[in-house]
Amino acid sequence: MKSFEELGVDRPLLDAIKDMGFENPMPVQEQVIPHLLNNDNDVVALAQTGTGKTAAFGLPVLQRINADNNKPQALILSPTRELCLQIAGDLADFSKYMPKIRIIPVYGGSSIESQIRSLREGAQIIVATPGRLIDLINRGVVNLKNVHTVILDEADEMLNMGFLDSLNAILEHVPDQRKMLMFSATMPKEISRIAKRYMHDPIEIVVGTRNEGSANVRHIYYMVNARDKYLALKRIADDNPDIYAIIFCRTRRDTQEIADQLITDGYNADALHGDLSQQQRDIVMKKFRDRVISLLVATDVAARGLDVDDLTHVINYGLPEDTAVYTHRSGRTGRAGKTGVSVAIIHSREKGRLKEIERIIGKKFERKDVPTPEHIIEKQLYSLADRIERVKVDDTAMEKYTPGVIKKLGWLSSEDLIKRVLSLEFNRLINYYKDAPSIDFIDDKQSKGKGKKEHDAPRNAKEKDRRTAEKGMERIYINVGKNDGFYAGNLIEMLNHEIKGPRVDVGRIDLMPGYSLFDVKSGDARRVVDALTGADFLGRRIFSEVAKEGKDYAKAAARKSKEKGFERADRPRKPKRPKRKS
Repeated sequence: MKSFEELGVDRPLLDAIKDMGFENPMPVQEQVIPHLLNNDNDVVALAQTGTGKTAAFGLPVLQRINADNNKPQALILSPTRELCLQIAGDLADFSKYMPKIRIIPVYGGSSIESQIRSLREGAQIIVATPGRLIDLINRGVVNLKNVHTVILDEADEMLNMGFLDSLNAILEHVPDQRKMLMFSATMPKEISRIAKRYMHDPIEIVVGTRNEGSANVRHIYYMVNARDKYLALKRIADDNPDIYAIIFCRTRRDTQEIADQLITDGYNADALHGDLSQQQRDIVMKKFRDRVISLLVATDVAARGLDVDDLTHVINYGLPEDTAVYTHRSGRTGRAGKTGVSVAIIHSREKGRLKEIERIIGKKFERKDVPTPEHIIEKQLYSLADRIERVKVDDTAMEKYTPGVIKKLGWLSSEDLIKRVLSLEFNRLINYYKDAPSIDFIDDKQSKGKGKKEHDAPRNAKEKDRRTAEKGMERIYINVGKNDGFYAGNLIEMLNHEIKGPRVDVGRIDLMPGYSLFDVKSGDARRVVDALTGADFLGRRIFSEVAKEGKDYAKAAARKSKEKGFERADRPRKPKRPKRKS
């Protein structure tokens, strides 16, 4: 392994990175730094998040700057404000002993007037988000005619966020004779088109394997019923007392709702998504970096630029549609030589997507059973015992308080004292998990020869029909079922779409061929029925009611399915064909 000095890095930069604790270059730095310093070819670098990319392009960019020329000479584009600020901050640290070099970040969500004033004072390096840079170019504030190096960081994410037209417009303002480097975790067709159009004889540098996540990451999954995903999430968190994780959700609404539930249930959690103001996002990210919160519920876009090296887990609250997004997520753990775990909480209809991700990343997911209450309580107790054993005691500070406490508690045996200390911490946990059921999903192949789990539904529709709602819940009927392509996920989606106001918690769901029954809290029942009645599912008008005890819904569904026009209320019935004469 070569040193930074052997790669050609100059003394001022060597001194700065030594102050930062850098000792040996990472693989991407070994390949990119000498190329940017010594070769004319442009570069397309395929590298995952957390591989040391900023130093790989930042050190040679700084070394190639003419500090006496106060015009923009290097342009670095990033998809988000957070990443933009992070890159600018890292470059400022690298250039600690290069006082004449000025780096300015420009991004949306902040005063454009203050950025204009800073740019007019002069800078050699601009780090920018595409939208704000286009605005500044159009105002005549930024002139890129002296730029000799262009870096596109996380280029695939910029394309995912719809910046292709902005990138094309920006690159039209940069001289043809410049060096260009694109970093990307994946190589979509659009990246190849940009390379072909704007880059000169580009070479490809691949760090690791295409689309492969970190070698230090274990990939595991839990398969549960859709209604049990949140319960599974809580058990995963409880089973890992030292968890420090990002929980990825697909929508802003899910992100906020899950974070709110976790906070209500006593977890140190918060949400990060695009509906928050920039100030709110900054506060949340600082709390997470400082470990004030240990669970961050985030959308993929909002989490860009949040760079932490010691995540224990990345949790996928369902799998993303794009495998590249999964690779981005899982690459956030297992960094800097540490191990990490990428968790997927899925239901049975996501199994195919899981297999596709396995094929592309070249790794197998381990299936795990959702932790049992007994295992969680034991794990938490031993974790507390370990913390008690390792705590540092300041004898001098405690000296004046100890005699009084001993006098107060001296009558307790050591065993009684330990039980009471543990109970202070664990009464809530023990009460919560008392009589809690198993929540794993059991498919047909697995259930052969196995005992029935506590939550498993009865085997036939009659038994499901006769079930009553649990205490505090109301049973709801809806006139679509499995024969209509209606499953639990469709129900949840419909409830989220049709019901205004507070979220409705759904309990047990029983899906029949021609209809479905599900439980909601008694106080929500009328709101649910009113919202669903008259709604549309794939052209079928929805009818819903509070389920009536003793009513034979299977018979009613069979009868109605024969009625004219019932299968698709908005479609005319096809005329019968006339009988052929013999």
